[in-house]
Amino acid sequence: MNELISKAISMRKRARAPYSNYTVGAAVEIANGNIIGGCNVENASYPLSNCAEQSALFTAISEDQTEIKALAVATENGGFPCGACRQVIWELCGDIPIYICDKDNLIIETTSKVLLPNPFDVRKLT
Repeated sequence: MNELISKAISMRKRARAPYSNYTVGAAVEIANGNIIGGCNVENASYPLSNCAEQSALFTAISEDQTEIKALAVATENGGFPCGACRQVIWELCGDIPIYICDKDNLIIETTSKVLLPNPFDVRKLT
């Protein structure tokens, strides 16, 4: 868990946040124990921006790492994933531990089920 949290905190340095100045780092632990990082990347056309959580998850998926064990998110002040990220986390990971961190340390441990208690998923499509 410490390596996962450290990676999320360090990924904030790679963020591109020229508009909000709100840097976010994320890291996912995959089944083999490896850690994959991501950061937020803002765009002048705001909807084209990408969240750190999605960057980390999509990188894992692009590397054929589909079994995500845990996720850490780091911001200056311990911000939680946005609603869109909560949906993506659920879709790609199911119920996993999520570690919310500030710029220095772990703030709280939660789960994706707590963050999105009534998810929309494939079961609603049948």
